[in-house]
Amino acid sequence: MSDLARTPLYDLHVALGAKMVPFAGWEMPVQYPMGVMGEHLHTREKAGLFDVSHMGQVVLSGDERATGLECLVPVDILGLAEGRQRYAMFTNEAGGILDDLMVANFGDHLFLVVNAANAAADIAHLTAHLGDAVRPLADRALLALQGPAAETALARLVPDAAQMRFMDVRRADTLFGDLRISRSGYTGE
Repeated sequence: MSDLARTPLYDLHVALGAKMVPFAGWEMPVQYPMGVMGEHLHTREKAGLFDVSHMGQVVLSGDERATGLECLVPVDILGLAEGRQRYAMFTNEAGGILDDLMVANFGDHLFLVVNAANAAADIAHLTAHLGDAVRPLADRALLALQGPAAETALARLVPDAAQMRFMDVRRADTLFGDLRISRSGYTGE
């Protein structure tokens, strides 16, 4: 039995013939039968869907969620408009950088995505400072859709997603359930 964690999409990856490898404590797909070059070219010419569920997902709730988070990141969280997100970094008491993260304002809560390799430490850091406001979402899939046809592909599921600007976030009720969607890729679209 492997000590590696598995994303909610693990069985699908295996069924699709993925080669699974260890990454940051997780069993992750590194390639499919098409091969790395074929996948790369398909994503650059059309679109590719990536399982990034190994990244930490956290909901911050409570009346002081923005004020509390501002004590941990040198970013204006109070001024972050609903439906928008921002790139941020956790800092230590001396101002040194601990890790980077994304912070999204969904109105009734903040949604954070932290790096896989430091997820446990980042969540412990948040919990030590913000206590019960922190709710990790360990059982949720997180997907990244990338490539020039990403907008068109997503519009088949969420037609008005094309109206989203860079760093917009929103919820969408789909046949797959309630989704959180962001337009936030910084490796290209």
